[in-house]
This record gives sequence, C-alpha cells and structure tokens, in this order.
Amino acid sequence: MQLSRSRELMERAKRLMPAGVNSPVRAFQAVGGDPVCIAKGEGSILTDVDGNSYIDYVGSWGPLILGHCHPDVVHRVKEAVGQGMSFGAPHEGELLLAEAITQAMPWIEMLRFVNSGTEAGMSVIRLSRAATGHNIIVKFEGNYHGHVDSLLVKAGSGVATFGLPDSSGVPAKIAQDTMVVPFNHLDDLEGLFQKHGQDIAAVIVEPVAGNMGVVPPAKGFLTGLREVTQRHDSLLIFDEVMTGFRVSSSGAAGLYDVEPDLVCLGKIIGGGLPVGAYGGRRELMEQVAPLGPVYQAGTLSGNPVAMAAGLATMEKLTPDLYSELEKKSAVLEQGIIKAVDRCGIAGQVNRVGSMLSLFFCEQPVNDSQTAFSTDRALYARLFHALLRRGVYLPPSALESWFVSAVHSESDIGRTLEAFPPALEEALSHPG
Repeated sequence: MQLSRSRELMERAKRLMPAGVNSPVRAFQAVGGDPVCIAKGEGSILTDVDGNSYIDYVGSWGPLILGHCHPDVVHRVKEAVGQGMSFGAPHEGELLLAEAITQAMPWIEMLRFVNSGTEAGMSVIRLSRAATGHNIIVKFEGNYHGHVDSLLVKAGSGVATFGLPDSSGVPAKIAQDTMVVPFNHLDDLEGLFQKHGQDIAAVIVEPVAGNMGVVPPAKGFLTGLREVTQRHDSLLIFDEVMTGFRVSSSGAAGLYDVEPDLVCLGKIIGGGLPVGAYGGRRELMEQVAPLGPVYQAGTLSGNPVAMAAGLATMEKLTPDLYSELEKKSAVLEQGIIKAVDRCGIAGQVNRVGSMLSLFFCEQPVNDSQTAFSTDRALYARLFHALLRRGVYLPPSALESWFVSAVHSESDIGRTLEAFPPALEEALSHPG
C-alpha cells in the first residue's frame, strides 16, 4: 500500500500542529504507524491522498449516519451557502431543526444550539449548578463529555487511550467538584448519594458508553439513575452527543424509555458539520440568558449551513433506515464473532444499533475496568492488517465503530472476508 503522499503531508503538519492533527486519536499513537491523510469521502468509502480506498467504519466518529456526501445533504448545504454562511442573527433554519429535534425527543421542550459537544457539556453543567444551587457533578468512569475541565476526570476515548486519568492544566479546585463512580454500578452511586446527596447538582452519563468502546447500560441502570436523582432533587443529564439519533429515532432515552432532565446533542444533528446542542425541561432552559441568569453565547451558534446539513440528515431518518441499520450491523457483529471464535481467542463484541466495538478479553465488558482490559496491542495489529486490506476502523481499541445507511451488503461482505486473514496475521506477528 503506497502512503508516500500521506507521510509527506503528515511531516509538514507536525511542524505546525501538535502531532500534525487537530484531535489526538487521529494521530495513530494508539495503534502505531503513520496516519493516512484523506482526500475524499463518498458513500461508505474513504480515499486517501495516495489513491488507496477504504470501507469506512469511523464515519467522522459518528455523525455520518447517511455516509459521506449524501446527495441530498450536499444539495441543501450548497443552497444554504448560497444564501449566506453566517448571519449572527435568527433564521428559519435553526427553528426548523429545533422543531425536528423536539418532536423526536419530546422531553426536550427547549434547546440552545452551540458549536460542539464540548460546549453542550460545559453549558449543561453550568445550568445544572445554577438550577439546583449545588456544585457537585457525578460522572462515570470511562464516560467522556468533551474536554471540559471539570469533566476530564477518569474519562474515556483519547484520555483512556493515552493513559491519562486527568489532563494537565486542570486545577485541583475544579476537579474536586466532580465525583466519579463506575459505569453500570448503581450501588456505588446510591452510596455516593447517601453521603453527598444534599450537595449533588446532577449526574451526567453516556446512556450507551461509546468512549471506552461500546458499553451498553445494564438492565435497570438508567431507570435506577432516574429514580435516585429524583429522590435527591438532583438532575439527570444524558450525554447523547454520540447516541442521539444514532441508536434510535429518539436516541438512547427513547430506546430505553428513560426521560432525562437535560440532554447534550451533537454529531448527527449537524450532518457532518460542526454542531452541538443542549436542551431539556422548559423551566430549566428558561434560566439560560437572556431569559435567565445563566450566561452562554456563541458567535457561530445556529450556523445556517450546519443547520441545513442537520435538517437534511434528520429528514432521512425513517423507521426503514433504522431497520436496515440494525440488520447490517447484526450481520457485521455475527461475522466478527465467528472470525474471533475460529481463531480460538477470547473476544467480545458489544453492539447497540449501529454502534459496535470488539474487545479482546475473556469476560463480558460492562464497565471501564473490563473495557480497559482489552488487548490493545492485538487490536493495533488487527487495525493495520485490515487497513492494508481496505478496511478503516477507529485507530483506537477504545472507540466505537459506526455502520452507516450506505454500507452495502458488498461492503459488509468484503469486510468479513478480510477479517479472518487480518486477524490471523495480527496473531502471528505478536512483536
């Protein structure tokens, strides 16, 4: 596989950007080797600057549920650009997208658009503290809520990949108001509330963890969170930046029938363009400026081009689309399980809808401890073996893979054809 152009570009980029990238996991440090520089995405296929093509299971880390450059999305983006790339004023597009979101998720009675999932997370924390008058936020080990100072405590994703329990530059004073319990361990949360319940503003959770690999909620876990927070007059925040409109047409809250007080959204609602949103009960959101005392603003929030891409994407999210996603993802899941079993090694595949992850470990993966026990070195070798065979997985063992609506039977078949020899190669070269 020729990668000379990618290597040349990365060497130039490293002189100007940390590791040559604008988000850590893109640097391939978790899997080794040199990143590939992408020139084009079309449908389910990425093509790099050297002309190599890959079946893509990253999908820009989740937003591209319709695949790359869906014609209808591209058309709407071009229309929007022709009308203006930014207004800094109200426009119909943000209203239409807000209506689509609140109709699909009726527990979101009001919302505010921002520019990233991190902004959404930062904003709901500020709002939760203001609304309750309490300071402590509870999060779960391995859950990632953006690079907000107070939430970079035992986070997943790139933080876990690089072995950093926290980030340098986060003052101890800020982190001390964040308490952490293991994901899926409801008893530990109950114990925390017994000691500190009077000071807890909110519990924030990825209802389906996706930043330590995919880890579904245990039976009764989310309903337990709802009950304990209500009992102690604390707020429940669902971080659905990843799961919102990915695991169902009403997100994880709809899939598991648990209504949170506040929700963070991103990724899919921007159709591949930068976006975030937070919303929830009306009486909470009415505390946001200019209606209330909780200040939050953004020059490019509600950007008309991002709103157009998001609305065009949302309009395609039909029951038939989710049904097809489920079928394709199940075929991929079962094929991977068979390949792992044939090799006689321990492996687990966790999947919720079109999100899935492969863990190389003996025990079922239901929390950060079991997730982090996966054989990351084996995954790294498998990643490169599949890359050489034209399959692009996340360059980290602790990330979700994403299936899109445009992954064809042929794409899935080619992936599963490549999987056994790639896994055998990874196992035969342990060095």
